[in-house]
Amino acid sequence: MMAGCLRPANFLENAMYYIFFQILPLVLVVQLYPANSAPEIVRPRGVAISRAPLYDPEKDFKCFDGSRTLPFSMVNDDYCDCPDASDEPGTSACPSGFFHCTNAGHLPLNIPSSRVNDGICDCCDGTDEYASSVGCDNTCLEDGRSARAAALKLAELTKQGNELRLQLIRQGKQLKTDKKSRLEQLQKDREEASKIKQEKESLKTAAEDLEKAALEKYRQAAEEERAKQSSAVQEEQEAFEQFQRLDSDHDGFIRVSDLQSRQTFDKDRNGEVSEEEAMYFLENDELDWSTFYSQAWPRMKPFILMEKGLFTPPSTPPPSIDAPSDNAEEFPPDNGEEDEEEEEEAAEVPDAPDAEGEATEVNEEPPQYDDSTQQLIEEARKARTEFEEADRSVRDVDREIRDIEDGLGKDYGGEEEFATLQGQCFEFTDREYTYKMCPFDQVTQTPKNGGADTRLGTWGKWSGNPNKYSVMLFENGQGCWNGPQRTATVKLVCGLENKLTSASEPNRCEYLFEFTTPAVCVSQSETSQHDEL
Repeated sequence: MMAGCLRPANFLENAMYYIFFQILPLVLVVQLYPANSAPEIVRPRGVAISRAPLYDPEKDFKCFDGSRTLPFSMVNDDYCDCPDASDEPGTSACPSGFFHCTNAGHLPLNIPSSRVNDGICDCCDGTDEYASSVGCDNTCLEDGRSARAAALKLAELTKQGNELRLQLIRQGKQLKTDKKSRLEQLQKDREEASKIKQEKESLKTAAEDLEKAALEKYRQAAEEERAKQSSAVQEEQEAFEQFQRLDSDHDGFIRVSDLQSRQTFDKDRNGEVSEEEAMYFLENDELDWSTFYSQAWPRMKPFILMEKGLFTPPSTPPPSIDAPSDNAEEFPPDNGEEDEEEEEEAAEVPDAPDAEGEATEVNEEPPQYDDSTQQLIEEARKARTEFEEADRSVRDVDREIRDIEDGLGKDYGGEEEFATLQGQCFEFTDREYTYKMCPFDQVTQTPKNGGADTRLGTWGKWSGNPNKYSVMLFENGQGCWNGPQRTATVKLVCGLENKLTSASEPNRCEYLFEFTTPAVCVSQSETSQHDEL
């Protein structure tokens, strides 16, 4: 739409301007120039009053682009003579031209020349259909009254919304100040936590060296006196050695990543250890030595023995289409419950003979060391626990620092008016789906009849034009079937509450939402731009 027209997309922003710069001048004109004495400005049909001086019937007409000069009789002669269409403002002769509707009593309007005399009343005063058979009623006064009433209503909405917006600005700026203060404190806390971690790591290393030396002596003594040592001690010793071997970063924990680097635990023999296979042994994200020994070791032992060639499964399943290749014989077959029972049987330790040579039940309690060795183990275990707590504290501080730095790096508007939306989510439900929009995070879609969420996009950027902060763009959503990745566009509209009001898919894999928020309610007094009028 050309200059001189209030575009609907900006109607709310310019409500106050409309009232004071459109209604007031009309009132003054009526007062200054009564109907029987109002001056008439002579101008060709389709020409705005502001351009009337350019069409002087006493002079030859010069095309606006300066390309030609024509006799004035050739203006509006239904033949396009000027390349810029300026000689035919009132006809449809020039495809690139525009016709100006005066629309007295309402808003003026510029329409493409192709709509002149096309049988459709585009101007509320009907002047665009002067030569057609359509009889257009002049509805400008009625339309003007409706528009002015709507403008007043929207102006009041903008005023109330702007008051809420000013509150959001204060809250957003305070949040930013609080984050900066918190970041400074966290950076100090991290320095202190790092020092404590280093101290605990040194103590852990010293305690583990003593523990390792004591256990090594204990192992050697146990080998010399194997007949006197219980099977439980051997079991724990072997498990501890495996624990240290699997603990690749020597931090006292076994994690999923430690097992994924060992082909020993590739249950389905597909060449890699999946997270599910690793969790079969660990059951938790990370295990310390005591938990590893009590929970994970019984599951791991058969696989480790097979790798060493010290254990053979009691039965071999018949070959099938999905059978692994011959070079995978070191891994046990995964044959459902039957195989799990076989693994549990293999994990059992044979009963140790008692003094009379008869079998006795296995003692499931941890092996008993001598007092000095046990004390070293406990000290090492305590040192590891303290180090883990110190390391966890450092990681927690680092995580909070990253979150705050990420928040400080985001664009929450020119005056932080959108900052309070961070961490909130808003839903809209139609006949088929529930949509969830989390500003600065992501947009998802969930079927009402059940099913997994579909990610429509993650936060990308502000993409409004000319107002940057009028549109949110979420990009890199889940890919459509044989199509592009999904994207979501969220248009922000002035409202007294934060609310997701509509959702649609105008194009395949491209979603459009409307979100009302006081954060975009800008009063006319706060801006001096009236480019849309």
